[in-house]
Amino acid sequence: MPPNLCTVVVFLLATMAYGGGAVGVNWGTTASHPLPPTKVVELLKSNNVTKVKLLDADPGVLEALSGSNLGVTVGIPNASLRTLNSSKKAAESWVHDNVTRYVSNGGSGVKIEYVAVGDEPFLQSYGEQFHPFVIGAAMNIHIALARAKLESKVKVVVPCSFDSFLSESGHPSKGHFRADLNRTMIELLTFLSKHSSPFFATISPFLSLHQNKNISLDFTLFKANAKPHNDSRRTYKNSFDLSYDILITALSTVGFPKMEIVVSQIGWPTDGAANATSSTAETFMKGLMEHLHSKSGTPLRPRDPPSETYIFSLLDEDQRSVSTGNFERHWGVFTFDGQAKYHFDFIQGSKNLVDAQNVEYLPSKWCVVNNNKDLSNATASSLEACSLADCTALSPGGSCSNISWPGNISYAFNSYYQQHNQSADSCNFGGLGLITTVDPSVDNCRFSVQLRTSLSDFLYPAYLTQWMTLLVTTILLSLTIFT
Repeated sequence: MPPNLCTVVVFLLATMAYGGGAVGVNWGTTASHPLPPTKVVELLKSNNVTKVKLLDADPGVLEALSGSNLGVTVGIPNASLRTLNSSKKAAESWVHDNVTRYVSNGGSGVKIEYVAVGDEPFLQSYGEQFHPFVIGAAMNIHIALARAKLESKVKVVVPCSFDSFLSESGHPSKGHFRADLNRTMIELLTFLSKHSSPFFATISPFLSLHQNKNISLDFTLFKANAKPHNDSRRTYKNSFDLSYDILITALSTVGFPKMEIVVSQIGWPTDGAANATSSTAETFMKGLMEHLHSKSGTPLRPRDPPSETYIFSLLDEDQRSVSTGNFERHWGVFTFDGQAKYHFDFIQGSKNLVDAQNVEYLPSKWCVVNNNKDLSNATASSLEACSLADCTALSPGGSCSNISWPGNISYAFNSYYQQHNQSADSCNFGGLGLITTVDPSVDNCRFSVQLRTSLSDFLYPAYLTQWMTLLVTTILLSLTIFT
């Protein structure tokens, strides 16, 4: 189990009032049993977080943020871009439903600062499917904000993926945008510049490490003994500066050398791949925070760090796509239930990071393999379970990759069982499953018990029985009244 209270640098999550700008967090909700929004807002506030970036505009999340005084970036999903590009009326409706109605309540409203058009719509794996719609959607959203008299308070931005810009040689001086994006990027940057909006971009040292054999782990972790990378007369001591200056050169190449930059996503996963561990994430985060706090900037922008930086991510999400890798579900600084994963050495202004409080779980029950049964078909059953649940911790290099058979079968069974709210049927597996009250967790391999949500309350047998009893009673009373 994660520690109840971790010593951590408050700058990991909080807005920092230093020359380098603010540090906030991304709050994603792609989880089967999300922590209730009110609990998440409590978690943010108890850790002095003052800025949060949402990947969508979930009404429950925005309601929970009302009156919190947190600076909020509201996201528009990629699937909505086509409609918003083609219809000003649709854009006006979106702004009314997701911005105006929440900011119009004065001090009790939501402090929305940005509308993020798309969720990294230029990601290379998407191809060009969203390219034709991004700029038009952004323009229509801006027009809708202007009509609502909000354009001076709420800026329109477009989060750009880490692979939108690159340098084949690895030298920042050779940085450029992808060829398929050049025209779109010029249009986007012209739009952003006209309306004094920053350029939102993901910096991902973790993915750079996995995709570039010339990048070492020490270089990504801000280690002092890392071999530096030289580019002409400039020396790079870490992967963050290298990637950031590749972006600076790309911006300069298309005519926007002074564009304000917000690092919209940066983080380190803790499971699901090699080097994705809590200890490595701790080292990376400590190095990143110290680097930002130093105000040193980068070789191309000395003493000029990003205006804002958003850690990715606040919580683990067990429903995120794993098309990039199984680590995608483990970016959280906190586990899915709001418990801190790691700690940091103290620096000036540090304090303790507070876990989510009074979290409600399903009963302490797990589903494991029944060792008294014929297990010849157990592997097939576990593969079926994993196709419908989250087994990413079993990946090579993952926290549960070292548990032996049939322990890995039990992990798969339990993951499916918890995702299905501990219903008895979800621990059947052709008679191979067994419900136990003994925690089967082994070392760092945690067999989770899921959160109790309104849906799980409804589906959990005790609550279902109560609901059925109430329903039958109501029907009988109705029959009595009408006979």
